[in-house]
Amino acid sequence: MRELTLRICRDGLPDTEMILSALMERERLCSTGIGDEVAIPHAKIKGLASLSAAFGRSGKGVDFHSMDNKPVKWIFLLLASDSSATVHLKALARISRLMKSKGLRERMENASSSAELYSLLKEEDERLG
Repeated sequence: MRELTLRICRDGLPDTEMILSALMERERLCSTGIGDEVAIPHAKIKGLASLSAAFGRSGKGVDFHSMDNKPVKWIFLLLASDSSATVHLKALARISRLMKSKGLRERMENASSSAELYSLLKEEDERLG
């Protein structure tokens, strides 16, 4: 999560350690590893203007204490304002729905670039409407 947090903070978000602390606190409540090698770590951040997201993949997998006890390969990190529950929940639901597709996950496994991963996610999102 640190790598993705640093990536988001490079894009203009302040206080990397505070954000990482909020994410870790959320993980202590319950793992955000939802199964099928997917995790959606997320936190609400006071004063954040809009939803921020980062995506990463791990070839080896990361132990996220997932519901299915499998290592996580696909990590979607979300940060939302502490006053935007609706946007936050919709984003979580959308990612979960996208990643339920075994076909998408298989195509993503074979993607050779971040541009190709983005394109696959965008296509699936458009297909789902």
